[in-house]
Amino acid sequence: MVTFADIKNKKKAVAVVGLGYVGLPLAVALAKYFDVIGFDISQERIAELKRGQDSTREVDFAQLKAHSIFFTTEAAELKRAGIIIVTVPTPIDHHHKPDLTPVISATYTVGANMSSGSVVIYESTVYPGVTEDLCVPILQKTSNLILGQNFAVGYSPERINPGDKLHTLETVTKVVAASDQATLKLLARVYGLVVKAGIHRAPSIKVAEAAKAIENTQRDINIALMNELSLIFERLNIDTLSVLEAAGTKWNFLPFRPGLVGGHCIGVDPYYLTYKAEEVGYHPEIILAGRRVNDNMGKYVAAACVKLLIKLDARIVGARVGILGITFKENIPDIRNSRVVDIIAELREFGITTLVHDPMAYATETMHEYNITLTSMNKLNNLDALILAVPHEQYHALRPEDLRALFRKQEKALVMDIKGFWDKQQLQQAGFTVWRL
Repeated sequence: MVTFADIKNKKKAVAVVGLGYVGLPLAVALAKYFDVIGFDISQERIAELKRGQDSTREVDFAQLKAHSIFFTTEAAELKRAGIIIVTVPTPIDHHHKPDLTPVISATYTVGANMSSGSVVIYESTVYPGVTEDLCVPILQKTSNLILGQNFAVGYSPERINPGDKLHTLETVTKVVAASDQATLKLLARVYGLVVKAGIHRAPSIKVAEAAKAIENTQRDINIALMNELSLIFERLNIDTLSVLEAAGTKWNFLPFRPGLVGGHCIGVDPYYLTYKAEEVGYHPEIILAGRRVNDNMGKYVAAACVKLLIKLDARIVGARVGILGITFKENIPDIRNSRVVDIIAELREFGITTLVHDPMAYATETMHEYNITLTSMNKLNNLDALILAVPHEQYHALRPEDLRALFRKQEKALVMDIKGFWDKQQLQQAGFTVWRL
């Protein structure tokens, strides 16, 4: 089997399969110490990386050029690798079932091109059992190698938080697990060079897979509680964020906030766990309840907008509502599983015209994914309402007078600030009707 010396002395390369939000930062970090192959099936993605460009904006030009990474779409290059790390996405389908197509496809590619003695590591979020029960048989069939004799496997859940420059790969403890103790030691040494926060050795691959699944499930449930509280406090005519600020003065009150829950992790991972739970005969109650609350928040925001427009004696059919932000979170271009589209779809059901602006999102990608055209800021005009859906830093510079200029009628200006990004009192003093979760 491949040794740490083989990797450290660059006799064998480390390959990263899938160069998105997770794979590229990992490849760049590994390239400081090892010979790294960056593989992706997208020719467009490989071409931009070779130019020193990263459309995810996670890695800048200087970082890409500082370390030599062999970027390629040729799967045969994986034969040079002693360690192959799979970092492809794991989405859900329209029925909220795990879509393992990218992982399965990547596994077939790896199996057909891995060399004897290789170690295959999965970082993609999966439910417990995927690595050993699904991926290993494919690797053995396509490679004609035998687990434990000719190759080994490992699992190390990714903990990349897109756009977060504080909690990075290097600063977050890395969980590792492997099919045998020698491989576990190897993974700990390889990742240990990169991750300065330390390594946690899980007792089994299934434990590591389960740990990843519950990390975001816990966050999802906590945010669902905050969202449900906002539904209650709306009926009581109490400002939710004011309540949370008061409760937050207690030392052990957790600082979660209500909001839209999308993206490729929090809004997806719980369904991987519930799928496996139902497969073994248990129907999760709390996890799925949290998912229902969070999945319905977009419709709730849209309904609140319509009700407020009616109270302001504004027309509904033909009303113009500006939407600021469509990415799944602030300050990144990632639009995967954006829940802002739920607001847009519901408003359109009422005959309302929506104008969407986002300084981070890519117009071509937004059109391709959601059939939504992005609007420039200078075309956001004659509005009846403005919804700040994603609090990008660029929006912080907008002053009340800037917002006022966007509206059709100055005396009926509705601002819906979902995350409480702007100063509510300042907006109210400027004459706006203000709503927030």
